[in-house]
Amino acid sequence: MEPIQKSLQKWMRENKLFQERMNRMKEEVFKSKEVINLMNEHPSLTEKELEKQLIKLYEYQTQSKNCEKCPSREECINILPGYVPRLEVENGTEVKLAYDKCRRQRKQEHHQHQKSLVKSLHMPREILEASLDRLDLQDPERGQAVEATVNYIENLGDELPSKGLYFHGPFGVGKTYFLGAIANELSSKNIPSMIIYMPELVREIKSSIKDDSMNEKIEAFKEIPVLMLDDIGAESQSAWFRDEILGSILQYRMMERLPVFFTSNYNLEELEKVLMTSNRGDIEQVKAKRITERIKQLSELIQVKGRNRRS
Repeated sequence: MEPIQKSLQKWMRENKLFQERMNRMKEEVFKSKEVINLMNEHPSLTEKELEKQLIKLYEYQTQSKNCEKCPSREECINILPGYVPRLEVENGTEVKLAYDKCRRQRKQEHHQHQKSLVKSLHMPREILEASLDRLDLQDPERGQAVEATVNYIENLGDELPSKGLYFHGPFGVGKTYFLGAIANELSSKNIPSMIIYMPELVREIKSSIKDDSMNEKIEAFKEIPVLMLDDIGAESQSAWFRDEILGSILQYRMMERLPVFFTSNYNLEELEKVLMTSNRGDIEQVKAKRITERIKQLSELIQVKGRNRRS
């Protein structure tokens, strides 16, 4: 008999504590401004009806409504992190909880979306995080490149210009950084871009022959709103890649008036010689010149000078 009495006493104590918690919960809920407003807006929601839904109302009451209780998005206290509760009433007396994205969640998703607009093929993180604010404005020899970059961004309208920029100059002067800064500025305007390191592009195309994905990749390079080819002329040249891949991409974009940005250690005259893959005289020169002529149609030539930033 004693164990039963102990169990009964324990149950009564726990039940009393439970009732006290429920009373505190009820008091807190019915004092809240949101619940008072809800009752004013819906006269059919009596206190008795709300008591039946006390747990749901308490769930709403204890959560953050405007990120005020959350130190950050990662430390969100709400049941659904990144979402804030909203009270809805159905059939006059039934309270339901709906959840909307909070401002931090929306900001995070917007940032992720912006990052997704800049697609890259083997580009360092520093370039993908480049910005106009971080451009070195103290080096007077980079003035033309800085001015061209800023002018391009500032003059962006509803339609993309049909021409990009061809940054050429010696090693380490920051040509690729200009591409990253432009790409991130474009993403802030919801304009997708793709940055491709040319030597890796050649390897990517060759390897994609094995899994039949080459045509799909080439179409992506052709159709992306803004294409950026980094270090053109540094790739291992073959007549096939030059004429069938690079030439095809540039021809399509020229016809569709889609801009291309380039960086290179060579000016166009020097690049033309690099693009001649053999000593077959006039035939090779014509084919190489065809590429440089397309580059002229697709971009404005900008010389980048200054100190070597890699040394």
